[in-house]
Amino acid sequence: MNTEILGVVAMFVITLLLAIPFGKYISKVYTGEKTFLDPVFKPVERFFYRISGIDSDHEMNWKQHLTALLTINFLWFFISMLVLMNMSWLPLNPDSNPDMSPDLAFNTTISFLVNCNLQHYSGETGLSYLGQIWLMFLQFVSAATGMAASIVIFKAFREKSTEKLGNFYDYLLKSTTRILLPLSLLMGAVMVFQGMPMTFSGKDKMITLEDKNVEVSTGPVAAFVPIKHIGTNGGGFFGANGAHPLENPSYITNMVEMSAQFIIPMAMVFAFGHFIRRKKFGYMIFGVMTVGFLLLAVPTVIMEMNGNPAISQMGIDQSLGAMEGKEIRFGAAASGFWSIVTTVISTGSINSMHDSAMPLSGMTQMLAMMVNAFYGGDGAGILNIFIYIILAVFISGLMVGRTPEFMGKKIEAREMKIAMIVALFHPFLILVGTAIATYFPEVRTSTLNNPGFHGFSEVLYEYTSSAANNGSGFEGLGDNNLFWNISTGIVLLLGRFLPIIGPVAIAGLLAQKKYIPEGEGTLKTDTSTFGLMTFAVIAIIAALAFFPALALGPIAEYFSMK
Repeated sequence: MNTEILGVVAMFVITLLLAIPFGKYISKVYTGEKTFLDPVFKPVERFFYRISGIDSDHEMNWKQHLTALLTINFLWFFISMLVLMNMSWLPLNPDSNPDMSPDLAFNTTISFLVNCNLQHYSGETGLSYLGQIWLMFLQFVSAATGMAASIVIFKAFREKSTEKLGNFYDYLLKSTTRILLPLSLLMGAVMVFQGMPMTFSGKDKMITLEDKNVEVSTGPVAAFVPIKHIGTNGGGFFGANGAHPLENPSYITNMVEMSAQFIIPMAMVFAFGHFIRRKKFGYMIFGVMTVGFLLLAVPTVIMEMNGNPAISQMGIDQSLGAMEGKEIRFGAAASGFWSIVTTVISTGSINSMHDSAMPLSGMTQMLAMMVNAFYGGDGAGILNIFIYIILAVFISGLMVGRTPEFMGKKIEAREMKIAMIVALFHPFLILVGTAIATYFPEVRTSTLNNPGFHGFSEVLYEYTSSAANNGSGFEGLGDNNLFWNISTGIVLLLGRFLPIIGPVAIAGLLAQKKYIPEGEGTLKTDTSTFGLMTFAVIAIIAALAFFPALALGPIAEYFSMK
C-alpha cells in the first residue's frame, strides 16, 4: 500500500518538476525567442507557410482569430465525415472494418474535432488504420487549436493596449511543431521499447494462458497513444483504452502516460506567468488549480484503496482495494489517481472502468469535469479559469467599492455578460441534456443497463463528459444509437466553442481598452487572498449548479449502500 502511494506521489512530483522549465520553453515559443528546436522546425514551418500562402507576420484582432479558428475546424469536419463514412473501400483496412453510419460518423467527427474523443465505437472493429490515422491528425490539431486560442489571452495581457493579438495560424502551427510533435516522438520511442505495437499489419494470432489460439488486433498504436495523452485527447486505439495491455503494457507506461497528459496543462500555467511577465500571478493560478485537484484526488484514492464495504461484508478480502473494473498491474491507488487526473485535465482516457468506481469516486470524477478549470485541457484550462478570474475580479471590486479592474483594464458590463453566459452555459448543457434523456422512457429502458441511482449517474456522466470535452464514460450506458450520437454531438459542439469564443472575446475587448496604471487602491490579483476568492467563486458556482443533480445520483447511491 505504501508503495502504491509513493508511485502516485512520484507521478505528480516528477510532472511538476518537468512542467516548470517546460512552461518557460512554451513562453519562448510563442514570444518568438530563440529555442534549441529552431534549426529543426523553422524550415518545416516556412515550408507550410509557403505552400499555404499564409503570412505568419500578419497580426489579427480577436474577431479574425475566431474566424480563422472556426473556418478551419469547419473544413476538418467535412474531411472527417468523408473518411469515416468510406473506410471500407479506402486503403489501410487489412481487417475489412466497415464504414461508420452517418450519426456515428457525426458524433465521432465532432468528438475528435473538439478535443473530447467521446467514443461510441470500439477501435478494433470500428475503424480502419486510415480512420485511426485521420483521428490522430485531429488529436494534434484540436489540441493545437485550444493552445492557439489561449495564446490570444496571453497576448492581450502582455501589451498595455493593442488590437494586434498575433496570428492564429502561426500559433496553431507552432503548437504542433514545437510542442506537441517533439513530445509525441519522444514518448512514442519509449512506448515502442515497452512493447507497444507499431505496425500496419492486420490482426495477430496469439496463444492464451488457456492454450487457445486467438486473434488480437494490433496497428500503429505507439504512434496514436502519445498524442492521445500529450494533446489531452484521450481517445483509445482499442475499446478498453488505457486498460488494454497493448495500449498501456506496464506500470512504467502508466506513469509515462499519466505525466504526458499532465505536463502541458501544468506548463501552460507557468507559461502564462512568463509570457505576461507576472510569474507570481501564474503561481497564484497554479495554487488554486492544485488545491482543487488535491481536494478531488486524495479522497478518491483513499476510497478506492479502502475497497467496497458491501463486498467486505461478504467476507471477501479487500486488502487490494476496490478492484472491480481495475487492472492488477496498476492497482487501486494508481487507478483512482488516474481517474481524477483524466477528468480534471479533460483527457478522458481510462486505465480502469469508471462505472465500477465507488459512488463518491464517481461523484469526484464528475465534479472534476463540472468545474472544468483545475488544470483543464491543453489551452482550455487557461480559457476556463480566465472566466472564473473575471467573475472573482468583478465580485471583489464590488465588495471594496471600486470599479473592477484586471491588469490595468476595467471590467465593465459587456465583459461580465459574456463571462456569465459562458459560466452558466456549461451547467445548462449538462443538466438540460440529462433532463431530456431521463424524461423519455424509451431512452431509459433501451440504453441503461443499471436502474435507479446508478443509471441516473450514467446519464449525468455522459452529458458532463460531453460538455467538458472529456470523453470518458460510465460504460454501462448503451450509447451507440441515434439519440445519444446526435444529442451528445450537439453538446460537444456547444461545450467546446462557446468557452473558446467567450474568453477570446473578453480578452480582445480588454486589450483594446486604455491601460490604467496600478495604484494603492488597485486590487492585487497575484495574492493568496485573491486566489482564495477565485476558488470560492468556482466552488459556489459548482455547488449551486450541480449538487442537486449529484444528490440524485452518486450521493443517493452512496447512502443506499449503508
